[in-house]
Amino acid sequence: MKRFVLQVTALTFLLLPQAYAAEGDTAKAALEGKGITGTVTMTQTSSGIIHIVVDAKGVPPGPHGIHIHETGKCNAADGFESAGGHLARGLQHGLHVEAGPHPGDLPNVHVQEDGVLQAEFFTRDFALGSDGEQRLADDDGSAIVLHAGPDDYKSQPSGKSGDRIACGVINE
Repeated sequence: MKRFVLQVTALTFLLLPQAYAAEGDTAKAALEGKGITGTVTMTQTSSGIIHIVVDAKGVPPGPHGIHIHETGKCNAADGFESAGGHLARGLQHGLHVEAGPHPGDLPNVHVQEDGVLQAEFFTRDFALGSDGEQRLADDDGSAIVLHAGPDDYKSQPSGKSGDRIACGVINE
């Protein structure tokens, strides 16, 4: 059932405004935290949709919020606060908020007892590559952050998703 919820939630992002970049543009991030390692790969598709694949291990079991953050810095010493806030572009946080969601808001991920996280998302809310206003590769970059708890999809500014437990700088 959890897999179905993730897929349905991810499909809702298909209805959002399209961002443009060249097909095949790819961005990657090495996700790291205390005992957590993994990779995040983002690929621009011919339809204009960004396909995001997350593979990680050592993640505490249960639901977790995962978001694109506005700054490409992942300093573990400051609890990954160096990644800044969510990639927001003037919008409110959350799927259940009239002025939302942020371009950086992604569906919650669910980790089983073995600590393995595997998830896929689709979004049109930002672009890969170096062109366009919605690109991730701006002057200070971007990061992907995994949180300790689930996103409630409405509370400001980050859905009450708790501490930042892993982070990866997005490299294009």
